Amino acid sequence: MSAQDRTVYLTPEGKARFTAELHELTTVRRHEAEERIRHAKEGTDAVDNPEYEEAKNEQAFIEGRIKELERLLATATIIEAPVARPDYVKMGSRVTVVDRDREEQTYHLVGSSEAEPRKGLISNESPIGRALLGKRVNDEVLVAAPAGSFTLTITRID
Repeated sequence: MSAQDRTVYLTPEGKARFTAELHELTTVRRHEAEERIRHAKEGTDAVDNPEYEEAKNEQAFIEGRIKELERLLATATIIEAPVARPDYVKMGSRVTVVDRDREEQTYHLVGSSEAEPRKGLISNESPIGRALLGKRVNDEVLVAAPAGSFTLTITRID
């Protein structure tokens, strides 16, 4: 399965955040970049003009990001919030775990586009995310990570 064929998951918050970013890019940043290009062309020849090159590069980045966001939003599967407290870990779950040292950590299982491990947002494709999916409270899970394997015990699922 190629990267383009895999399912992309978004929380409702993630969808709103990416939609807002797309709106900002298409209504503000795109026009600012066009204006910078026009301004850079006015004063001098476009050849060997670093301001013009920088503006063109910015425009290319913005257009690429717009396409990426449009594709993401058009094909994403939205993670529905659970109606009742779930009895197993699934996309969108908030999972509290403890490690061997009884240190507690809470993770929110999201799609890879929204993952921010430092904020507790982990991808279903990450080692911890893969290990937690489908498990229940009190289950011990073995996480096979690049730095070595470790065990977590699930203490709560929301």
